[in-house]
Amino acid sequence: MAALTNQDVQGAWSALTQEVRTAVLLTMRHGRPFGSHVPFVVGSDWTRAYLHLSRLALHTQHLLTDPQVSLFIAEPDGPGKNPLALRRMNLQGEAAILSPHAPSYKAIKEQYLARFPQAEMMFGFGDFALWELRLEDAHFVLGFGQAFVATAATPSRWVHQKVDRPPSEQA
Repeated sequence: MAALTNQDVQGAWSALTQEVRTAVLLTMRHGRPFGSHVPFVVGSDWTRAYLHLSRLALHTQHLLTDPQVSLFIAEPDGPGKNPLALRRMNLQGEAAILSPHAPSYKAIKEQYLARFPQAEMMFGFGDFALWELRLEDAHFVLGFGQAFVATAATPSRWVHQKVDRPPSEQA
């Protein structure tokens, strides 16, 4: 198997986030992870993702208490696919409401509505807000033996994940 370049991994995460429109948002509820299925859009790289959430939803209540989040994006399973080799990306960071007065708000709203035109009506509801996920760490799996990590400090630098093995198992 040929080694993947940063450009290969960049293209793969971009393709995954274009193909897959929903993710699992993990928030903290009473000190435990709580998963919700949410539509999302990404910014210019993986360090920013945007959600349009209702204040009435449990996950939003959790974010108002504890902004720590994880966003899990996965290729759908299906017949003929090996579920253990599906592309998947786990992102961690914090969430904050994106102010309608923020310079990027209009462009993000347009991007969101281009992807989810059925959400237009909800932008008029007072309990909905755009949330910005400020993501710090990424773990991206492209298949067996193809796991990569990156940080927000260098988002386009993907490092192959090395599994630490006990000294007794190292050759």
